[in-house]
Amino acid sequence: MTDFLFDYGLFLAKTLTILAAIVVAAAAIANLVHQIRAHVGDRLEIKNVNERLRDMAHVLNHSLLTPDELKHLDKERRKKDKEEARARKHGQLAPRPRMFVLDFHGDLHASAVASLREEISAVLQVAQPKDEVMVRLESEGGLVHGYGLAASQLARIREKKIKLTVAVDKVAASGGYLMACVADRILAAPFAIVGSIGVIAQLPNFNRLLKKHDVDFELHTAGEYKRTLTLFGENTEAARKKFREELEDTHALFKSFVADNRPQVPIEQVATGEHWFGTRALAHKLVDELKTSDDYLLERAGDADIHEVHFKRHRPLSERLAGGLASLQTRWRALPPAWPRLRGLPEVPVDKL
Repeated sequence: MTDFLFDYGLFLAKTLTILAAIVVAAAAIANLVHQIRAHVGDRLEIKNVNERLRDMAHVLNHSLLTPDELKHLDKERRKKDKEEARARKHGQLAPRPRMFVLDFHGDLHASAVASLREEISAVLQVAQPKDEVMVRLESEGGLVHGYGLAASQLARIREKKIKLTVAVDKVAASGGYLMACVADRILAAPFAIVGSIGVIAQLPNFNRLLKKHDVDFELHTAGEYKRTLTLFGENTEAARKKFREELEDTHALFKSFVADNRPQVPIEQVATGEHWFGTRALAHKLVDELKTSDDYLLERAGDADIHEVHFKRHRPLSERLAGGLASLQTRWRALPPAWPRLRGLPEVPVDKL
């Protein structure tokens, strides 16, 4: 009996010890999760482009140069760094200008404007007149109000008298060009797609299909033009006329905006909805220089401190799922109701280029 009680007590002690260890581990994990959640939120990320380029060159030199050549190169670089540090300490070397690099990858809704506005607000608090902001812009365009807001965000930089450069490596069409034209200087790769200064809206109409299956559709509005064209109602010629007037008015605003920001552009010649590759866009004065963003960064790295600025917003799971559904919707060209869009170009097969 004594042995049984002893064994039972030992078993109970082990069980309690294991349970205590599990409780302590669970508490530690819960605390860690709480700390992670506290730190994983909206944040601004800064990356030094000069250091990244220098490190890449250093790695390549290690593979290409002999030990003696590498030793000599390192010695010269250390000597130069010391001279610059000494001159800066004694006020003999003026602080280098800074360039802030932002990225805008546009979709139909210009959703990237949510991060862009935060990045610009951060930069404008520290930027000096001698500094520069470069926006690497890629967009085929989208909804008017979304890209109008994005263009207004870029206008904030110019209003503060900070030089604004937009670099287009692939495409800045329609709403994308609405943003680009705000810049003091536009760079474009030779085969980047630029232009498409026009407005488009399209929607299907299922009214005849509903009538065929004896389905009634009712739409009630207050205000003559609260709704013009609809998906399910019977569209009238008067509604079509009004809708076309709205498109023409949006196009007029688009042209006026481009003309105000880039008066050198022959607006009536280029505001036809056509697009051009970089070399042709330069001839039409839609861009200022043929150059990729990479070339411009290498060019400026010698005389400016370059920093990439990215605003990272924590997105809960529900929002990420909703974002995935929204990205699927962007593949559907027709929008109900048919909002005007500053939309770019259809896909061009490679064999047609």
